[in-house]
Amino acid sequence: MNGLRVGIIGAGGIAGVHIAGWQQLGAQVRIYSRSGAAGLGQRYGITEASSLAGLLDGVDVISILTPTSTHHDYALAAIAAGKDVMCEKPLAENAARAAAMANAAAMANAAAAANVLLFPAHVVRFFPEYLQAKETLQAPAAPAPGRLTLHRSSAAPAAGSWFFDESRGGGIIFDQMIHDLDQARWLAGEVVQLEATQTPPSVAGVVPRPVTARVRLTHANGAISELRGEWGPPGLPFSTHLRVQDAEGAELFRWPRGRQAGAGRNAAGDYLPAHTPATSPYTRQIADFAQSRASGARPGVSSLDGVMAVALAEAATASRTTGAAVGFSAAAVEALLDLPASGAGHGHG
Repeated sequence: MNGLRVGIIGAGGIAGVHIAGWQQLGAQVRIYSRSGAAGLGQRYGITEASSLAGLLDGVDVISILTPTSTHHDYALAAIAAGKDVMCEKPLAENAARAAAMANAAAMANAAAAANVLLFPAHVVRFFPEYLQAKETLQAPAAPAPGRLTLHRSSAAPAAGSWFFDESRGGGIIFDQMIHDLDQARWLAGEVVQLEATQTPPSVAGVVPRPVTARVRLTHANGAISELRGEWGPPGLPFSTHLRVQDAEGAELFRWPRGRQAGAGRNAAGDYLPAHTPATSPYTRQIADFAQSRASGARPGVSSLDGVMAVALAEAATASRTTGAAVGFSAAAVEALLDLPASGAGHGHG
């Protein structure tokens, strides 16, 4: 990957782990942001572009790390310039705009004007424990999952930030719980119904702080996934929990085994897991993206996966708002996309 030129858009809290991951793999990194780029430039020794056009002109790959409502426009600009795109989750603030991003990449490929990969940054797929759960369920003669329990907790983002504005970030279901919505679908298959609650409720489109949300998924195969997400008080360290049982209740997989692994390594208030650049799941994610763009092989997360996760978050938000269960059609989401039927190569699967 030495010599690969990467352009980062955005200088928020997640930017550091992305920059460190790219540098770990030998890439040259530039950054563009409306604010905060100078500090990251000094910290990581990277150059700052003065404009989006200047950034696009000098890189091979774009990584979008900005507030959710800006992803669509930045992605379309990068795709139009023929750049491969990694975009932080969620791809967009609704499924229609997420699908437009995926379709723009597919159209560029079909027109042979570019060879564009759109990679949704669902980093939890690259955590070793979740990969182990996937491998366990895919093992020969493994029982089908019957019940999944997924919890995710961290300190809430800073008060007043865009994360709490549902028109910009979507709130806890869209921003935090989308990881476990994606995991539940990845591990147990397509979803046919969702039920969601949030405590306390949002007021005038603003999410309270702290806040807890729960989502119950019914999968097409009859499995049930119970999800809980928490943006907690300032001292709450990052933690996750995953348990998978078969239809009779026998445990197939559990993480952590006993006390939360890693809790002692995370400082109070951390909202990301403790890691080094060499062992970080963000670095593994970036390596998968780079390998896919170089070889044309299917990446670990496809554009369809990214759009489906947004659609699930959108449906969960509708259930939370109405207080009623919401039906879900994976086929209807797929119909939004103009992607190759094979699902192979460049992430259009």
